[in-house]
Amino acid sequence: MLAPTLAAALVAPALLLAAPDHHEEAASDVTVLFDGESTDAWEKYAGGEIGSKWSVDDGALHFAGKTAPGGGGDIQTKETFGDFDFRFEFKVAKGSNSGVIYGVVSKAGRAPFMTGPEFQLLDDANHGNGKNPKTSVGSLYALYAPQVYKTCPATGAVPCPHTPKTTKPIGEWNTGRVVKTGSRVRHYLNGVKVVDYDVSSPEFKEAVAGSKFKSWSEFAQPIANGEKTRIVLQDHGDAVWFRNLTIQKPTLTEDGPLLEG
Repeated sequence: MLAPTLAAALVAPALLLAAPDHHEEAASDVTVLFDGESTDAWEKYAGGEIGSKWSVDDGALHFAGKTAPGGGGDIQTKETFGDFDFRFEFKVAKGSNSGVIYGVVSKAGRAPFMTGPEFQLLDDANHGNGKNPKTSVGSLYALYAPQVYKTCPATGAVPCPHTPKTTKPIGEWNTGRVVKTGSRVRHYLNGVKVVDYDVSSPEFKEAVAGSKFKSWSEFAQPIANGEKTRIVLQDHGDAVWFRNLTIQKPTLTEDGPLLEG
């Protein structure tokens, strides 16, 4: 019979070898949508080959803008997703306007924004949309202005009114994130939650009723219905760059478990 200490010494390495690597398992749940080289995860909106205005430029997925030669158009993920945590980095040229549209069910002849809400990408300082908070960078386009979801030191209020969002200068990379769980969606800009809404809420329905989206009966319905949907990168005619695009199943966010709070 082995002495207890010797038995433990022999068994422990075996347990270590048999134990799963939870870090590797978690990493395998992340789908890389753009790795700096390949656009294989993307196709033209509603199907087809990506236009030549989209290219890989120094490790970034670049849309060259309306002044560049060749064809453009929105592009979409080839894969569809249920609940998701989509993360990306972006930068825009001076005066640029673009967007990430999510919750999209694509169909020829129907624009992606007719079904999917938009995370607005914008040069707030040099584009007219920057004057309206509801159409500024990080907003739920035309519906919800970005707010900083941090506790105000003076009042304890969340979100903290009059606290400006953090954006990077033109030519520098910002981080964006969209987390969708059920009918709830959150936007993050440079690591801070700036939008939090539920498509089934009276507040959201009221916001839509007072917007241009009121005439589009399918707007946000794929999210409300729990459908699998696509993510779309917008051709709005202006130059924009993306990198480090990944998507995974939602787990935790900076403000705690997704199904709490």
